[in-house]
Amino acid sequence: MENNEEKGVTVSKSLLDLPETTLDCILKWLSPIELCVTSMVCASLRDRCGSNHLWEKHMKFKWGRVIGEVAYKEWQCHIKKAKEGTLLGDTFTNLNGSLGSLSGNWPDLYLGSYLQDCGNLNNGQFSNMFMKALYFSLETGRFWFPAQFYKGLTIYNGLFSYDSKSDIFQARQHNGGWRFLGKNIGWDMMRAPPVDTPPYALYISDCSHDLKPGDHVEIQRRGITETHYGWRYGVIGHMESCNGNENYCECQHNEELVVEFKQYPEASYMRKVVLNRRNTEEQGSRATGFFGGIRKLQNQHDIHLWNNLLTAEALRMMEPRLYYAPPVEAVAQYPIHGHQ
Repeated sequence: MENNEEKGVTVSKSLLDLPETTLDCILKWLSPIELCVTSMVCASLRDRCGSNHLWEKHMKFKWGRVIGEVAYKEWQCHIKKAKEGTLLGDTFTNLNGSLGSLSGNWPDLYLGSYLQDCGNLNNGQFSNMFMKALYFSLETGRFWFPAQFYKGLTIYNGLFSYDSKSDIFQARQHNGGWRFLGKNIGWDMMRAPPVDTPPYALYISDCSHDLKPGDHVEIQRRGITETHYGWRYGVIGHMESCNGNENYCECQHNEELVVEFKQYPEASYMRKVVLNRRNTEEQGSRATGFFGGIRKLQNQHDIHLWNNLLTAEALRMMEPRLYYAPPVEAVAQYPIHGHQ
């Protein structure tokens, strides 16, 4: 309220009387909950507080590590299908109000994601607020989004759902039916897919001809050809004929490409695999597994994380194994044969 003593009147001012740039600056500082509360004041503030540019900041801050272009494309498909379902009498949705299915075969809409409840999108409440709708569908765990997570020394693709109470994720993977991949997955073990390639498809490499010894890579691998690919970490090595002599190294120009997996001992047949860098098809065998596309790691954070995982795995393998030894009285009661 502002008093105007000369005219003897009281002038009432609200947020909407502020210049648009000033109001927008204020709204940018509000938290998701505060934006929701402010949106209840009036229709004008409801629209302003649902603006995509406001919610994009919150999306990047909380979900930027695990939500990538693949998930955004999936969400756009759900928005589109929800609107079509409203117009066509919900012909694109299931009886339970979901888009897709986590039982049986691949989701009915052939999407790489699953929306558990599209009611808010169907009734138009969030259908025109792309980022806000996505934020709360993730926060409530209704949107199972495509992402990847580290399990052992392999990265797996899956669909992930968030539990805001415990601040962890659960994951499912499609492999002849949807099965649980993990139930207590933390943020630090997840990432957004770096390439827009489905887990069952071969990634077409664009770096094979440039790879040289010492380069860090991730490569698709699967044990049998009927399953999905996982991603494994490796380092480009030298050919046997080179012996690592940098002065005479021609490995970068050789058609054969050596990928070394340091999690295996030197003597293991799984330690190295030799691939044809010009071959864009799947290579390998049942003994070593089947290898697909390869991508060069440019991000030092990814390389550092892989090396930490390798160190942790090495320490785990060095831990003493506990073998069962029967109690003394049991040995006395049932003596070993030949030692009465």
